[in-house]
Amino acid sequence: MMPSFTCQVCGKQFDVQDATLAKFPGWQPKRCLSCKNKQTGAGWTRTPAARSAPARTATRSASARDENLTTLEVLAKYTAGPTDGVFTDGAAEPNPGPGGWGAVYVVGNEIVTEDDGHEQQTTNNRMELSALLAGVALVPEGTPAIIYSDSLLCVSTINEWAAGWEKRGWKRKGGEIKNLELVKEVYALFKSRPELVVRWIAAHSGNRWNEYADCLATAYRRTKR
Repeated sequence: MMPSFTCQVCGKQFDVQDATLAKFPGWQPKRCLSCKNKQTGAGWTRTPAARSAPARTATRSASARDENLTTLEVLAKYTAGPTDGVFTDGAAEPNPGPGGWGAVYVVGNEIVTEDDGHEQQTTNNRMELSALLAGVALVPEGTPAIIYSDSLLCVSTINEWAAGWEKRGWKRKGGEIKNLELVKEVYALFKSRPELVVRWIAAHSGNRWNEYADCLATAYRRTKR
């Protein structure tokens, strides 16, 4: 039996397949397909996956980044989400501008190790890719793990697009591949580590370790971590 949800627009029950939910850990569907189609062009129209894009809307709940929480405050406030894996995030504000990245490796809801860094002039996507590189480095070779990123662009690049770009000599039909040197490095790293899986996770949805990674990515802005 498929999981059921209540549409927040029409109030009717609707089902979502397990396979769809598995692709987006932490996603809680809020509208049925009928209401979603009716509202195209007005209000919230992006797909669940696209909610991870750098452009945030005012309708989402306050995040650790917005609240400028420290890592200890994040742990005290958030409890939901996956409890095992590597969680990565990147940030730049303004974009482009000063930015940072963060990665935390968690087993059984406990931190094994973490890392973060920042650059004076960068972009959000470069920091997301840098966070993935750092995240892989946290996991001992041969140890299976899920690497979570809230950047759908990065996840799709690694899981869907990069293989085709490589076959075409690192060219894409739509034009330039941005951050190509980083894309090549990240893709090659994941190819060499088949025990690691890259998955998307919803940004700013109360997932504890995603919020923690976000906090690491913005640590350069605060006097307290």
